[in-house]
Amino acid sequence: MKTVLPASPRPVAASQAVWLWFAVPGVTLFCAFWLLPMVRLVGVGASGPQGAMAYLAVLTNRHYAASLFSTLALSAVVTLATLAISVLVGLFLQRNRFAGQSVLLAMLTFPLAFPGVVVGFMVIMLAGRQGIIGAVSNWLVGESVVFAYSLSGLFLGYLYFSIPRVILTVVAAAEKLDPSLEEAARSLGARPWQVLLHVVLPALLPALMSSGAICFATSVGAFGTAFTLATNIDVLPMTIYNEFTGYANFATAASLSIVLGVITWAVLALARSLTGSGVAAAA
Repeated sequence: MKTVLPASPRPVAASQAVWLWFAVPGVTLFCAFWLLPMVRLVGVGASGPQGAMAYLAVLTNRHYAASLFSTLALSAVVTLATLAISVLVGLFLQRNRFAGQSVLLAMLTFPLAFPGVVVGFMVIMLAGRQGIIGAVSNWLVGESVVFAYSLSGLFLGYLYFSIPRVILTVVAAAEKLDPSLEEAARSLGARPWQVLLHVVLPALLPALMSSGAICFATSVGAFGTAFTLATNIDVLPMTIYNEFTGYANFATAASLSIVLGVITWAVLALARSLTGSGVAAAA
């Protein structure tokens, strides 16, 4: 009987060694642009007079706590409004076919091409002192309505660049829904709003949670729009900027940055664990 010798492990080991070289660029970028800066940032945050207790300043300092609360509350409201609008628009675009639909979808996603500063400038042109809303309200009631330089203006700006991200997710998720489930619900006497509430939304829930987490994280850390509108706005990114540039308080700015980053990471991690799917990092 012919004896069959086991295959040599050397080719496998050599193949693994080759694939390990493919990881070198990624590991290098990770260390150079994330790990080392984060380690340095943590060290700077604990280098002030308060030491490591500086990381609790966002809770013990009234100004920082108010700034954090405003940031989280604004981001939560933006996320809820974005999800509500995007579900309606996304389902409409997925369920209907009409002339110019591709153009409309392209226009709805056009804000993704704009940086935050441009979005802030557009809010000023709409609701600023020389904006369209102010001119129309002045013509109608003799008084200009101006809200661009407040949390309302920032809400409008965040909503503007958040909706396109979620609409694309909703359209993609709605295309994978099983139409037979909706037909079964309608055959059992369910009304349209009941089908939406008990069939469509539960099926879209993983996509809504993941896209909502990205929307929330993006709003928490957005700076360009807040910087453009920051007349009467107190959100944490602006507080960090003022501490760093206005007061040269590097330790406080670093500690607040770490706190903001941890909150953003926690939201994304929670969404990932609840949906069981990957949640991309906020841009």
